[in-house]
Amino acid sequence: MISSMTGYAAVTDESPVGGLSLDLRSVNHRYLDIQFRIPDELRLLESDLRERISAHVTRGKVECRISLSVPPELNAMQLDETLLSRLTGLDERVRLTLPDAQSLRVADVLRWPGMLGSDSPPVEILKEKCLKLVDQSLAELIAARTREGEKLKAVLLERARSVEEIVNDLSPRIPQLVSSYQEKLSTRLREAMLDPENDRLKQEVVMFAAKIDVDEELQRLAAHVSEIRRILDKGGSVGKRLDFLMQELNREANTLGSKSADVAITRGAMNLKVLIEQMREQIQNIE
Repeated sequence: MISSMTGYAAVTDESPVGGLSLDLRSVNHRYLDIQFRIPDELRLLESDLRERISAHVTRGKVECRISLSVPPELNAMQLDETLLSRLTGLDERVRLTLPDAQSLRVADVLRWPGMLGSDSPPVEILKEKCLKLVDQSLAELIAARTREGEKLKAVLLERARSVEEIVNDLSPRIPQLVSSYQEKLSTRLREAMLDPENDRLKQEVVMFAAKIDVDEELQRLAAHVSEIRRILDKGGSVGKRLDFLMQELNREANTLGSKSADVAITRGAMNLKVLIEQMREQIQNIE
């Protein structure tokens, strides 16, 4: 399957210990870039969450946003008197040893872990719930990216068919141009009362044919189209490979345009470049 790097998933969990909501958003990026916006209570889970995400996503900028709502009974602001007494004693002992040390401020005391009692659910419970949520959201995100990837695949195959049609239309043009050029020279020689079968004419025709020969470019364009189809059928993380093929296609289209000795070939080269650019834009979103 082909996956887009664009997707979104959101899941929630409500329980007596609190409510958790987890959002995953992903957009295109050259590499895998995972960013977190999570409460301080869950900061210790970041490495586990990163590991889960990177196991399923190989490219894209992924933002993981988690919010935690704690029931009012867990938010009761009651000082832990025992902890406060111990902390005060430690503060005094430190300042006896280091007289210049600054004493703890009220804000420092209130932020001390556990000072206001059980103001959040146990970490183990939160960890279990968060990992479950991230697995659920990853499944939704991957499904969304896959659906979008299939749409991108259809667009690329349609553009590839258009490229192939242009190549097939241009292939017969070269022999026709050489024959037309030879006939034109022969006519001019006859008008000048010269032999149209002389060696000079043959040399001019050979030089012209070599100058406008784009058979190799057309063959390589056709080969690249076949490779695009093969890669899309194989699936997986193919964005970088397809992007490289777009560079090769563009190079051949430029060469085709530079060798053009015919309006139809020039127009074909321009249309090819438009199609290639359209494909390249879509490929930027493929994983």
